[in-house]
Amino acid sequence: MSLVVDDNYTIHQSLYKAAVDLAEQRYPDGWAGAAALRTNSGKILTSISPAIKQEGLGLCMEVGAICEAHKLNEEVTHSLCMSRSDNQTSFVILSPCGICQERLFHWGYDVQVAVTNAENQLIFKPLKALMPHHWYQAFE
Repeated sequence: MSLVVDDNYTIHQSLYKAAVDLAEQRYPDGWAGAAALRTNSGKILTSISPAIKQEGLGLCMEVGAICEAHKLNEEVTHSLCMSRSDNQTSFVILSPCGICQERLFHWGYDVQVAVTNAENQLIFKPLKALMPHHWYQAFE
């Protein structure tokens, strides 16, 4: 992973480190993945995708941290999700899927999300950049 250094360098790095630490602890061998979200109070909430037998009942890696933010009544300001294929590969950044974009939209268009890119750089964009034609605009 390479870095795009900007004013949010520390926030971005701390989210990446929190996600990697959880992924490596929870999945020391083989596939690993985790998410890290930052709240307006500066808390970093992490979560994983539960490994269950019925894939159709699975949840995205971010869901646990999103639920925790709701429980704590905190606003999410940043979100990062990443995974690796096995112990021999690097972690890659995963943009939030459409469902997680909708989940994060609860906190507005300005939530900063890490995005997938060819260089696997740690780049964050506002949620609005991922959903420029979001349905909610019809009600603004």
